Amino acid sequence: MHLGYARVSTGDQNPDLQRTALKQAGCTRLFTDTATGAHVRRPELTKCFKALTAGDTLTVWKLDRLGRSLRDLISLLDDLKARGVAFRSLTEAVDTTTPTGRAMWQMVGILAELERSLIQERTQAGRVAAMARGVKMGRKALLSAQQITHARTLIGQGEPHDAVAQSLKVSRRTLYRALQG
Repeated sequence: MHLGYARVSTGDQNPDLQRTALKQAGCTRLFTDTATGAHVRRPELTKCFKALTAGDTLTVWKLDRLGRSLRDLISLLDDLKARGVAFRSLTEAVDTTTPTGRAMWQMVGILAELERSLIQERTQAGRVAAMARGVKMGRKALLSAQQITHARTLIGQGEPHDAVAQSLKVSRRTLYRALQG
């Protein structure tokens, strides 16, 4: 069975172009979502994936209609492959039912893996450079050294920890951590 999936970002947009192309490509059942690509809840995509069985083909008008990111797209297509479902993208001419389409998809996967590796390397290099410049990593302290000294003085004078924490507008746990440091 050939199933088609279409998505438009807003209610103002019209999915007719995608739906027409999917019908012309031989899709017998269509699923359409109106949601941004970053929107996690896409109920029609969920229904579509539940309807797919081994030997079926999922067709989309364009790759970006299916995945929110390259990583998301690869994950979805790997899931389809594991289930024995073929995939076609009409605009990018990706068709995993053909040797060329499968090779094309493998190249996309390789490029995505390279992109992830490069991002990890740049992130690590950025952290190392920041630490070399003396940048402290992590969340900023809620209490300054002056406030901690003042808190110690108040507690030393018999003020309850709860009252000191409240006056500094922090939780009691935050105050205890600051006093230990």
